[in-house]
Amino acid sequence: MKYKSMISMMHRLVESCGKYKSRIRASYVTGFFKGMFMKAPLMLCFFMVSGFMAGNMTTKTCLLYGLALLVFVALQAVLQNASDRLQSAAGFMVFADKRMELGDHFRKLSMGYFTDGNIGKVSSVLSTDMNFIEENCMGVLEMLVSFMISQLMMVAFMFYLDWRLGLAACVVVLVFLILGRLMMGNTLRHSVQKQECAQSLTSAVLEFAEGIGIIKTYNMMGEKSKELTGQFEKSCEDSISFEKDYSPWSAALLLTYGIGSTIILFLAAWLMKKGVISNVYMVGMILFLFDTFIGIKSYYSQIARLTVTNACLDRIESVFDEAEMESQGTDQLPPESQVARAADGKALPEISYENVTFSYGGASSKSPLGNDERSDERNALKDISFDVEKGQMLALVGPSGGGKSTIANLLARFWDVKEGSIKIRGKDIREVPVANLMDNISMVFQRVYLFQDTIFNNIAMGKTDATREEVIDVAKKARCYDFIMQLPQGFDTVIGEGGASLSGGEQQRISIARCMLKDAPIVILDEATASVDADNEHFIQEAISELCRGKTLIVIAHRLNTIRNADKILVIKNGQIVESGNHKELMAKGGQYATMVNKQNS
Repeated sequence: MKYKSMISMMHRLVESCGKYKSRIRASYVTGFFKGMFMKAPLMLCFFMVSGFMAGNMTTKTCLLYGLALLVFVALQAVLQNASDRLQSAAGFMVFADKRMELGDHFRKLSMGYFTDGNIGKVSSVLSTDMNFIEENCMGVLEMLVSFMISQLMMVAFMFYLDWRLGLAACVVVLVFLILGRLMMGNTLRHSVQKQECAQSLTSAVLEFAEGIGIIKTYNMMGEKSKELTGQFEKSCEDSISFEKDYSPWSAALLLTYGIGSTIILFLAAWLMKKGVISNVYMVGMILFLFDTFIGIKSYYSQIARLTVTNACLDRIESVFDEAEMESQGTDQLPPESQVARAADGKALPEISYENVTFSYGGASSKSPLGNDERSDERNALKDISFDVEKGQMLALVGPSGGGKSTIANLLARFWDVKEGSIKIRGKDIREVPVANLMDNISMVFQRVYLFQDTIFNNIAMGKTDATREEVIDVAKKARCYDFIMQLPQGFDTVIGEGGASLSGGEQQRISIARCMLKDAPIVILDEATASVDADNEHFIQEAISELCRGKTLIVIAHRLNTIRNADKILVIKNGQIVESGNHKELMAKGGQYATMVNKQNS
């Protein structure tokens, strides 16, 4: 592993603070003066002892020395407070901003990043790495500066007493520097392993928690618990290994400190015996003995903390380095009310897929719409082309894994096409900001996710400035008003994470109300009634009818009787359009669509 010095790691941490780094650097100034004032009381004691031994101390002089001691102690307290305000407070502000930046960065990543086993890494970076740095490291930068200043002052004082003492002190400091360099490589390696282990443990806990229902259903608690326990044991072993490897280095620091102090003491005693230094200087030497190398010892005692910080920064930066989907376009989609026209004056379709080819690049991915899509090195979609006119209903049907959900996902830019283009009202969706694109699209997922918040806020996600009257109105249209009012606090009822306290049909109707409130002109619908009971299906169908009125609709159909009135039906198989037409036309052909309909009706 490439060697990094303590100073370079401190510099890296400061540079990562962005607009707050000037505050951190300002704390170096306070650290500099605090380091001076830390040793000032000892120096005053030296001069006081010198005065007493020379017999020239007076009451006035004693009072002045006492007052000076109080001033130095008070100044240390003031400077410590200033340092805390400058760096510790800045640390929390830095990572509050970092979390917001990371959220914005996640918004611009393809969905593939979140389905490629990175959830544990994301959670670990947010909950472990950032917390470690802001709570354990931001407050030590000024301390490290003060340790360095203190050590320089002590070496300078040794030279003041005698040049041979100064040289001896320099030799001991050099030994500390060599020892610190050797420590650095060891702790850097273990710090990386420690943080990677934390990520693996987080992933294991999340997987266990998310799959607890399946685990219980198949009576796998013992097996899965063993896997989780194994991760806990590995984390424990890695932590113990880290401490075991660090302990000898820590002991070496203490040993060097003790031997160095002893050498200085014996050298001072020898110099006094030879008459080179006076008794007064010997007393001063004794006063300063145990502080002679405390600065550099304390400095290198922070190696473990800084190397873990370095590993945390590596992981944080690796997430920020993930390539964002291109969103440099400044074009805006034409307003829904405006008819988009080509150069020849011909009206353009609302949605147009032109020779779209796409592959997931070998990553195993799960569709955000709730369907698994096979994704390997082969193309998931091959040369897909079709148009959807404004207000039309397009249905996508076909076998599982054929590419239906992929077509819908690409329209919402969960991924970007590899070849070809997708246009809305004549504009390539890659040339418009993602925010503008999503303002024009609503999606009803088969697997609904509701947040642990009030029902009102879950619905109001569709329009953050919505009034209570607007939320109530869409709740009535989505056929969820009645069951909401039966809850203890009505719209102010807090539901469990993922909507756990509601039935599947109730969750689905709330998600439809959310889409209604957004009122986007294009609706992507993964048939919401595919996994609900008959009673809920009736209410959901009514809610969907309200949602889709006057909209351009793309439906991923599972129950073919629900799409008989679609303006266009595409049969998707192996990433290609194998049939196209309306229900009547496709039934007349007697092809795959007709076979699927007859099979469902039999």
